[in-house]
Amino acid sequence: MKTFYKQLKTKKTKNLKLFLISLICCALFIVTSAHAQKKEKVILDTDMVEVFDDGIAMMMLANAPGIDLLGVTVVVGNTWVNEGVAYGIRQLEIIGKEHIPVISGVREPIFPSRFETIKNERILFGIGDAYVGAAGYPEPITWESVYYEKYGTEPTAKPLDMNAVNYIIEQVKNNPGEISIIAIGTCVNLAMAVRIAPEIVPLVKRVIYMGGSFFKPGNTTPAAEFNWWLDPEAAKMCLRTPFKEQIIVGLDVCETMPFKKDRYDEIINLTKNAEIKSMLKRNFLYSLYYKDPTYVHYIWDVIAAAIMIDPTLITEGVTRYVDVNSQFGFSYGQSIAYENNQPAGTQQARIILKVDNNRLWKMVDDYIKDF
Repeated sequence: MKTFYKQLKTKKTKNLKLFLISLICCALFIVTSAHAQKKEKVILDTDMVEVFDDGIAMMMLANAPGIDLLGVTVVVGNTWVNEGVAYGIRQLEIIGKEHIPVISGVREPIFPSRFETIKNERILFGIGDAYVGAAGYPEPITWESVYYEKYGTEPTAKPLDMNAVNYIIEQVKNNPGEISIIAIGTCVNLAMAVRIAPEIVPLVKRVIYMGGSFFKPGNTTPAAEFNWWLDPEAAKMCLRTPFKEQIIVGLDVCETMPFKKDRYDEIINLTKNAEIKSMLKRNFLYSLYYKDPTYVHYIWDVIAAAIMIDPTLITEGVTRYVDVNSQFGFSYGQSIAYENNQPAGTQQARIILKVDNNRLWKMVDDYIKDF
């Protein structure tokens, strides 16, 4: 009888051990799965336009399964802030993501007289592209007027009732070490945020910029790329901020991915959403391609969004100390990379040189189909 009870006790102990091991394995699986499913928190800081390229970048991030797009902060740049707010809200409405907040940001460069100096720059140096973004036309009075004039209807969403600078500060403090900021316009929102609240700097996970041109000529002047040329002081301030990680998507990589008429036509054909298809057909690119079928464009901001969604798209890059020339002159706004002997105060950043073009285009096509 004693032997029987001993065997029974041994059997119970063995079963209990097996049960506990199974329980631990289940717990580990749940924890591992939860970790694997954790989304990357992102703030998109943008001078928003319809579809290409800010609009497509935003909609990709909004639909990406691994991204939690916390908000879209709007900054001056290619467009005025009131325009960017209207375009951002409408495109999020179209794809059913109107719960993602759009937040109005800084309406002018750090130096308020910057738009006036552009005129002097052209007179003095006689250089550069005629395109000057928001500096080239009057500022709309309200975002609502832009929305109604453009879309002929009332919006179902409104911008968040706070300034983008304060929003960035608040979100970074509430999510320490978790937020990636993708700055695809001028850098003034981010520059003002770190100036007002420098304590957020170590709390930012990373910053991805679309801006600059380090190893090739600029696209607005022979020396400078548009985003950083429009507000060199803001770009310089951000690049010299000691963020944990800075990644730069400049012309160096953007101009390795030409965007031609045949691909634009293909994207229109792939687009199922009638309103997005309509935006693509009234976009300035549509008329440019049909006036000149050999015209070549680029998808600057889309690349910045794509490498956030899938960093393995990056195939080549270099790490350098980086800076922006903020001295008014022929090379105002030029981005500069130093391998060594860098100026005091500069920080390191990874400059992306190449991406997997085929995989990136496939990503764009796949998202376009699902908008």
